[in-house]
Amino acid sequence: MDLLTWIIVGLVAGVLAGLVVGGVGLIGDIVVGIVGAFVGGWLFRQLGVTTPFSGLAGTIFTAFIGAVVLLVLLHVIHRSRRGGRRL
Repeated sequence: MDLLTWIIVGLVAGVLAGLVVGGVGLIGDIVVGIVGAFVGGWLFRQLGVTTPFSGLAGTIFTAFIGAVVLLVLLHVIHRSRRGGRRL
């Protein structure tokens, strides 16, 4: 994939994950989506599963799952640094 495709996949997956979990801004969501593609790919390989879609849709799905996992971890880390209290 070329750079533009990675950015588009990151944008779509990051924005969708941000809607589900809570985003970190447009640029942050793009970065989370791109990193999420790697996290999702690694996670799917470790679990021995494949995407239910092929091509670009499968890549976006994998990136979305990875971005959701990444955002959840980021929110947990951020919450623990604040002392775990919500006001």
